[in-house]
Amino acid sequence: MPLDADWGKKVLQLITARYDDRRWRKRIEKTLSLPPSGIADQVQRQIFLYFKLGLKAYKSRRADPDTWIVGGYATKEVIERAKFQPHLVGPGISKEDLAFLGTDPGEEVTDAWWDEMLIQWFDTPEEATPADEPTDGPGEERTPVTA
Repeated sequence: MPLDADWGKKVLQLITARYDDRRWRKRIEKTLSLPPSGIADQVQRQIFLYFKLGLKAYKSRRADPDTWIVGGYATKEVIERAKFQPHLVGPGISKEDLAFLGTDPGEEVTDAWWDEMLIQWFDTPEEATPADEPTDGPGEERTPVTA
């Protein structure tokens, strides 16, 4: 099940507020390597894609794996460009949609939170079996009840 709006907001805050913290750089790079389908909110998904593409480092198309520029002036420039020119992020994006960028997500965003976020990013809901229907074991057949 993709991340809801609250989790998506915290992920985007993490990317845009803790990029200069060396302890978080590898986790931010890992987050940027995730597929955008893990974020449910369409506006947040557009913002995530903007950062995913805007922070992508130059690489050789044949040999180098994808990498991201996380930390320093280049990252700050991409964040500031998004905040002051929201039309670059996507159509229909307003400054209000981007107002939370660059603010720290809070103390609850820890290593354990990040691990839980990864689980939720890829978690798919299981199909629920109706409680009314009995499940047959292997090799068992149901016999119709006649009255």
